[in-house]
Amino acid sequence: MSDRVYPPVIAAAKLMFKLLDLQITVEGAHHVPRTGGAVLASNHVSYLDFIFAGYGARPSGRLTRFMAKHEIFANKIAGPLMRGMHHIPVDRSAGQASFQQALSALRTGEVVGIFPEATISRSFTVKDIKSGANRLAHEAGVPLVPMALWGTQRLWTKGRPKNLTQRHVPIKILIGEPFEPSPGDSGDALLRKRMQDLLDVAQASYPVEPGAWWAPAHLGGGAPTPEEAARLDANGR
Repeated sequence: MSDRVYPPVIAAAKLMFKLLDLQITVEGAHHVPRTGGAVLASNHVSYLDFIFAGYGARPSGRLTRFMAKHEIFANKIAGPLMRGMHHIPVDRSAGQASFQQALSALRTGEVVGIFPEATISRSFTVKDIKSGANRLAHEAGVPLVPMALWGTQRLWTKGRPKNLTQRHVPIKILIGEPFEPSPGDSGDALLRKRMQDLLDVAQASYPVEPGAWWAPAHLGGGAPTPEEAARLDANGR
């Protein structure tokens, strides 16, 4: 697979990290397989998460192909970049086509990135997840690699103004040990637990300001509780 677009995009992202002096910590990068297919499954707290999740796979020399909603591919600026990086559009009205495209990528040895929650978590905890990540990995016969991102929500998240010029923000990228997927609800439950466990570790080691909007309610932050977040999502706010 030709990758003329991905390397310059990575270089631009690294330049952005440097200019903003983002304090990025990657733990467990060795868990991303250096060869062969794998599903990288991350929590979702920011519109920028695919950048940082992909960054976490780079120490293993992998370029991650993310599954993303098809509207991004229709954008006249983002669309050509997404296609050039061989990301996978997801049309919820025709989900089987994107599933098959991702399955094909996995079987040819690619790393496919998925945000199993499907939407950004306003509560900054792991929401109920969709079955796609576990099912894809199981059908392709590849490992599931859980990941947690933390701090990215401070740059740009749902319901808050973007702050892309904020400097010195700590960003945590934690990658867990790969595990074998299993069909059905048990596999989904295990993936969600692995993601939440990693997120708990990331949050526990992160400096928290009392009442900070970007911290979860159970840690004394100002984010909505999972129940409140669900109501906001249901009301389209």
